Amino acid sequence: MVSTDRLVAFAAMSLLLIVIPGPSVLFVVGRALAQGRRAALITVLGNTLGAYALVVAVAFGVGAVVERSAFVFTTLKLAGAVYLVYLGVKAVRQRGALHASFTGGGPGRGGLRTLWEGFAVGVANPKTMVFFAAVLPQFVDRAQGHVAAQMLLLGLVFNLIAVASDSVWGLAAATARTWFARSPRRLALVGGAGGLAMIGLGVTIAATPDPA
Repeated sequence: MVSTDRLVAFAAMSLLLIVIPGPSVLFVVGRALAQGRRAALITVLGNTLGAYALVVAVAFGVGAVVERSAFVFTTLKLAGAVYLVYLGVKAVRQRGALHASFTGGGPGRGGLRTLWEGFAVGVANPKTMVFFAAVLPQFVDRAQGHVAAQMLLLGLVFNLIAVASDSVWGLAAATARTWFARSPRRLALVGGAGGLAMIGLGVTIAATPDPA
């Protein structure tokens, strides 16, 4: 299996990548500000499942295809960008209903739907996609065998770090949301700003050049 030194080195590199806010972190923060702590944590879980789906794909060979095919990578990247823009537009349009939702006077948002939205963003995150396809295999000791199992273990380490980091971001944003929720106008502004942030994030992802 993976040696301790390789595991520690991979964990350190993963931490460096994770602490830099990317699409998943910004999406979690947006969800926390718009819908609160529960939605943020469910989104973190969805993001994690999406990211681990990428690990499984890399472990069983799909990652090599993505790494070598500009078309496949671009397709996945644009799909994630379009979905973020869609969610952002939806958040802006529904910003007036946030106060009713916060006080319990509005319709509840399904946990499975929130989980799915987080999963979709996590699995289409270009930063994570490139990291798993290009960096993860370098920490595998092929001489030890069980290459797929080693990748799955390393991916689990990455996702455990990501869960801790993203949860801190989400909980901090949800705490700040309480102050905004004292005023329907403030909360509507937060919802609108979160939606615009998701739209901007989607556009940024779509405009990011593919890796050489």
